Amino acid sequence: MAIRIRILMAMALVAVSAVAVQAPASAAATTVVGVGSGRCLDVIANNQNPGTGVNIFDCNGQANQAWNYTAAGEFRIYADSRCLDVAGHDTTAPAVVQIYTCNGGANQRWTINANGSITGVESGLCLDVTGAGTANSTVVGLWTCNGQSNQRWTTTVGGGDTQAPTVPGNARVSNLLCNSVTFAWNAATDNVGVAFYDIYHDGQQMSSVSGSTLSTTLTVVPGVTWGLYVNARDAAGNVSQASTTVTITPPQCQADTTPPTAPTALTGSGSGTTVSLSWTAATDNVGVRSYDIYRNATKVGTVTGAPPAPSFIDSGLAANTGYQYYVRAQDAQANVSPASNTITVTTGASCGSGSVCTVRQVTTDTDIPWGLVTLPDGTVLYNRRDAQDIIRLNPSTGVKTTVGTVPNVQSTDGEGGLLGLAISPNFASDRWLYIMHTSPSDNRIVRIRLETNNVLNTGSEQVLLSGILRNKFHNGGRLRFGPDGKLYASTGDAQNGDNAQNINNLAGKVLRLNTDGTVPSDNPFGNYVWSYGHRNPQGLAFDSQGRLWEQEFGNAIMDETNLITKGGNYGWPACEGTSGTCGTAGFIAPKRTYSTAEGSCSGIAVVRDVLYVACARGTRMYRAVISGTSLTNVQTYFNGTYGRLRTVEPAPDGGLWLTTTNLGDKDSTPNNSNEKILHVTLGL
Repeated sequence: MAIRIRILMAMALVAVSAVAVQAPASAAATTVVGVGSGRCLDVIANNQNPGTGVNIFDCNGQANQAWNYTAAGEFRIYADSRCLDVAGHDTTAPAVVQIYTCNGGANQRWTINANGSITGVESGLCLDVTGAGTANSTVVGLWTCNGQSNQRWTTTVGGGDTQAPTVPGNARVSNLLCNSVTFAWNAATDNVGVAFYDIYHDGQQMSSVSGSTLSTTLTVVPGVTWGLYVNARDAAGNVSQASTTVTITPPQCQADTTPPTAPTALTGSGSGTTVSLSWTAATDNVGVRSYDIYRNATKVGTVTGAPPAPSFIDSGLAANTGYQYYVRAQDAQANVSPASNTITVTTGASCGSGSVCTVRQVTTDTDIPWGLVTLPDGTVLYNRRDAQDIIRLNPSTGVKTTVGTVPNVQSTDGEGGLLGLAISPNFASDRWLYIMHTSPSDNRIVRIRLETNNVLNTGSEQVLLSGILRNKFHNGGRLRFGPDGKLYASTGDAQNGDNAQNINNLAGKVLRLNTDGTVPSDNPFGNYVWSYGHRNPQGLAFDSQGRLWEQEFGNAIMDETNLITKGGNYGWPACEGTSGTCGTAGFIAPKRTYSTAEGSCSGIAVVRDVLYVACARGTRMYRAVISGTSLTNVQTYFNGTYGRLRTVEPAPDGGLWLTTTNLGDKDSTPNNSNEKILHVTLGL
């Protein structure tokens, strides 16, 4: 009754003029049938007036049940004169669904998902038969997606199609200017038809165009190198593998030879083995983009931003020691300012509790270290993402040996490859290593025994879980055993945000497995899914209360740190961090967000209920105290000191292992990197 009243109110209140838009290409009209009821999606009383609601009714072949699904994602009816519409752009459940004059609005675009659900693009909510009713005239609206039969539909307009398009060919650029470029590609093919092309740079979606469009003009940033590529998508939401990557570096729009002014009023204070610096910002005719911090005339860090923050924490220093500091500013064209004033700061008598005491380089590698674990004997195992092998490292001597190559790994010319690594809770007796990797067809979780002679026994391999969708980027990949003895895995959305909301799809999730790969009986949905609504999570860690924390890459606005709950929906793609339609009922808000420029964070670790976050693009490590369900006293360490950081893991001595990911981390080429594995000693 309440939703019917809302429909009448919406019909009375809709007074905003709408401009009809020409219908995009669509398939022949067909029915949309509710799985739970067997009845058709139906315009009430066959009324064509804008604002008329929809319900379910016996399928009868009349015009009020004949829907066209267009390449733009619209459901059109009545000779394409009306569109299925969310009244008032409502994004909160329950929301009223009606027909209205087609106007191209986001509240008139829908996605047909592989599990049969139909979600509103603007809200992320599911088309829902109210109260799970099955009788004629039961009203249809929007509700939080829950996977039940009253939210599943069958139709020939796309829902039954599970075949992805082919890869778009011959990606290329032309007309590269300082702030724009033309990006083009050859058409993909599909068993039904390509509906969209999604354009990305380095894992971040830039735009989407129709399936009939084979080029587009993109806005770019002067002097910034990007890797452009494109995916094809059909009306059912199936996404192709990505095209080849085209690397661009736009020229500057104008020559700039004027350096910034010098930073002024540099001050500092020492506490334990840490020095905190601050200064008055420099100025520039165009804009300051970074500050380089010098300790005893050697650069030890870089603060970036637009503008960059005028502060820096230098850590891991010797106690009772004086250090000289100065700072220089730099603009986007590498013009460098004069130095600030020089100051001397003396550290404290000892390393304080929770402070970074020392940082020691344990080893270097020519490939990307990704998963990393400590064995019971104190040695370290880490896998090399692009080289596809596992290395045993003695952290005392730095001696490395290869224990073996993981079979059936295939990289993605992006961020796929050999990813997560975990050791069995019963490793001393069973010798199992748990590994997540990209294969030629999917992402998967396997286990392989490391024999007592420290050789990988590839003949023992068992595939525990396969069929996790893969793509060039957004593969997730972190593994972590919980205190409950279950294996948790983070999976990316495979560059298709709709996967994240589909609880019958393994992509865009945190998964939970038994050690033998079976589904735990207490999982919330009867499958491997533990939580959903994730974009590209790469960090998992448990605190002292057994709670799971997760770190997730955002698209272009915010990264997020989440406290994971059983069956929780974290909002992607409708919600990124706290941006978008995050007020939707059922979405769980993050505990902390970071701008992607200051974040793009991957691995996390918890030591003594302090969360450490390793950031790639942000080139820093965040430290945050876990207080109740909040993250407090957030501090920034190693800002620009070691470059891009990928993995952080607890070390047996109460410190951290920390790895870099500076070169070759987006191209899948083996041994074209120059990375470090560091040990960080923390104050007790």
